[in-house]
Amino acid sequence: MFPDYDVIIVGAGHAGCEAAAAAANLGSKVLLITMNMQTIAQMSCNPAMGGIAKGQIVREIDALGGYSGIVTDKSMMQFRMLNKSKGPAMWSPRAQNDRMLFAATWREMLEKTPNVDFYQDMVRSIIIKNNRACGVVTGLGHSVNAKSVVVTSGTFLNGIIHIGEKQFGGGRVAEKASTGITEQLVELGFESDRLKTGTPPRVDGRSLDYSIMDEQKGDEEIVGFSYEDAPKILPSQQRSCFITYTNQAVHDTLKTGFDRSPMFAGRIDGVGPRYCPSIEDKINRFAERDRHQLFVEPEGFNTIEIYVNGFSTSLPEEVQYKALTLIPGFENVRVFRPGYAIEYDYFPPTQLSHSLETKLIDNLFLAGQVNGTTGYEEAACQGIIAGINAHLKINNDAPFILKRSEAYIGVLIDDLISKGTEEPYRMFTSRAEYRTLLRQDNADLRLTEMSYRIGLASQQRMEKVIAKRDGVKEIIERLSQVSFDPAEINGYLENNNSAAIIEKQKAVKILLRPDVDLISLMLAVPKLNETLKNFGREILEQAEIQIKYERYIEKEQEMVDRMSSMEERLIPDNFNYDKVAALSNEALQKFKRIKPRTLGQASRISGVNPSDVQILLVYMGR
Repeated sequence: MFPDYDVIIVGAGHAGCEAAAAAANLGSKVLLITMNMQTIAQMSCNPAMGGIAKGQIVREIDALGGYSGIVTDKSMMQFRMLNKSKGPAMWSPRAQNDRMLFAATWREMLEKTPNVDFYQDMVRSIIIKNNRACGVVTGLGHSVNAKSVVVTSGTFLNGIIHIGEKQFGGGRVAEKASTGITEQLVELGFESDRLKTGTPPRVDGRSLDYSIMDEQKGDEEIVGFSYEDAPKILPSQQRSCFITYTNQAVHDTLKTGFDRSPMFAGRIDGVGPRYCPSIEDKINRFAERDRHQLFVEPEGFNTIEIYVNGFSTSLPEEVQYKALTLIPGFENVRVFRPGYAIEYDYFPPTQLSHSLETKLIDNLFLAGQVNGTTGYEEAACQGIIAGINAHLKINNDAPFILKRSEAYIGVLIDDLISKGTEEPYRMFTSRAEYRTLLRQDNADLRLTEMSYRIGLASQQRMEKVIAKRDGVKEIIERLSQVSFDPAEINGYLENNNSAAIIEKQKAVKILLRPDVDLISLMLAVPKLNETLKNFGREILEQAEIQIKYERYIEKEQEMVDRMSSMEERLIPDNFNYDKVAALSNEALQKFKRIKPRTLGQASRISGVNPSDVQILLVYMGR
């Protein structure tokens, strides 16, 4: 019934879809197995992509040749560039998406990708021979052979849904849980644990009073996520989100259900996401606050369904409903679906290598929430890396590994396998020590050539990157040559509250001022506009950032160079840590368990002291 495959992907969420696309576009014959063909790339929680640090990840996925950025652009209802008041290292794109259009676009793109086959069934076990993953066995009893397997099971492994005192098996509401894989891997020696996440009620938008909420419109300039020319909506076509707040009456009502809360009653063992807590957790942990912000978000262009962002809960349905009616604008609310919590199995990611291949079983890769992360973006970026490496491994090629200094994706994966996680991991800009280098505007300059060299990023993408790089260089050269007389620039400077000049100055020096930007400068000075008029906005912005932040970029690059000796100092796979007598007991245990690839990674393991790394360095030197 089934041919033999190169790569089997288990699960068709954000990680699974990116893994399938990457492996197939590299040339592998791929089978994508999902329990429900109608929920491929489902936005299980909020209908949005990007945000703080997450937007950078989506841009990086796109720069590598993944699909998330294109799909996001094609299905967005609203676009905002967050943190524009701060420096470019903090700018983060975010899109509100049409949930149904997002999933449909993903499926369409996968169906148009050569080498991808689909099958609807549950996977109950991995076929393992000679310590190598060789295929899967499905719930219907089919054995499907493959050279490698990528598990992207999301929240489905032994998932349990909680609503008040009610609980039932499921990976999402109205979808059954997946069983078998956890039990098999634990028997083989893997460690597993439990995490939880939650989702808020969905409500009828017709029952809300938006007039007493704060409207949140999209940007006038829609930058988008993809470096390709993906079609995007016009600014005038965007849908607004709205902001309202809880109050003390809402909190008091929610507290009446605490005795029946699965979280407070101890029925949930898994740890929930610290940075996206449930509403009951918020009012319990932050008792001094008399209100919490809620974002009222549309689910699509052609639906009245509304997502109540900030109101995740697993309290009894009647308590949820009563509390909702006390929120301004929700007095007459009609609920489509109550909020719920879901508890599921995950495998602590210290059991993986940087390629996301498991250390215990060859050719078995794990990606997404099964590794302890939270969020579509964190899952998708693991998916593309796992898909790439599943293909490379079976072709005896070196693994594709991104460093912390090269991508947020590199930071995320290194954090996971070096430090592990006991709670759902979420990416923040603060996690990246080189965030001035890892901006959302330069992901293509950082990553596309690397992807092109392994055969994933297209020739067209590479040509665009070369044109952008050359264009930026030319703009900087021209700005270094053009000079302004006081008469032609002082009016502009005064209007921007910037000090006037008394003698000729180069354009590049004027641009270094914080209150001067290149586009407005071009509009104010005709000769500069004439000099740069043939360059696109994206290339002009990139040149301006490189000029303004040159010193910061150089300083950060120096930090990378200083650390490179540690990052490039490989620790042999068979290194015997027991022979290093001076190591602390904690360092010894963690080195033996995690098996760091480099001294740099060893230095980032939680509980390892600088003295332990120095001892290791000295011993290796001998």
